[in-house]
Amino acid sequence: MMKIKILHLYPDLLNLYGDKGNIECMRSRLVWRGIDAEVVAYTCEDTGFDLSDIDIVFIGGGSDREQKIVCSRLLEHKDALKSYVEDGGSLVAVCGGYQLLGKYYKLQDETIEGLDILDIYTEQGKKRLIGNIVLETDFIDEKIVGFENHGGRTYIGEHTPLGRVAYGYGNDEKSGAEGVIYKNVVATYLHGPLLPKNPALCDYILTNALKRKNPGFEGLSPLDDDLEKTANEYIVNRFKK
Repeated sequence: MMKIKILHLYPDLLNLYGDKGNIECMRSRLVWRGIDAEVVAYTCEDTGFDLSDIDIVFIGGGSDREQKIVCSRLLEHKDALKSYVEDGGSLVAVCGGYQLLGKYYKLQDETIEGLDILDIYTEQGKKRLIGNIVLETDFIDEKIVGFENHGGRTYIGEHTPLGRVAYGYGNDEKSGAEGVIYKNVVATYLHGPLLPKNPALCDYILTNALKRKNPGFEGLSPLDDDLEKTANEYIVNRFKK
């Protein structure tokens, strides 16, 4: 039986936006297909950071204070995380976790050093960007929906965005782009949680991890996603322009 191991980084600190729902969505969509799924957590109390048998890394969202604590700890593992990403490891980062992947997050009175995994940076804005958001994208067959609540403005340079904003604010309120896709990294401000509302995006993440682990993997079997698709379409139809 195939097995996927999911690492949830610092759920004791980065846990504001229903991140456990994202973890459970990935786990369930594997198990429903007969694929074994193991979820392990790495907290502030843990030592022995090891990505050698990890298939998916998840970093959630938290306050600026919690981000500073987490980033100071993750900087100790910066090289390991960068190597994991460059080797095709799947990494999902939401909101605060997304900001941590960049070069820095500039606050009003200080700057949080980032992991420099993505060539992006974030600066604090004058107001928070809050509300439902709908994205159009070219790599999956459904629109991506979620909820954003962030004070930072993230500038992604030449990176490919996760999607184009059809409704909402996105990375910086002006560019019309949201999130980043880089190798097998999915980074985004969308939460709520994200993956139960977007089964096609969840399966995209799972497929990337399974292909890396099993080069001969032919694809996920379909699931009955009528309920999930109805929820997704309701949000799209409610907020589309």
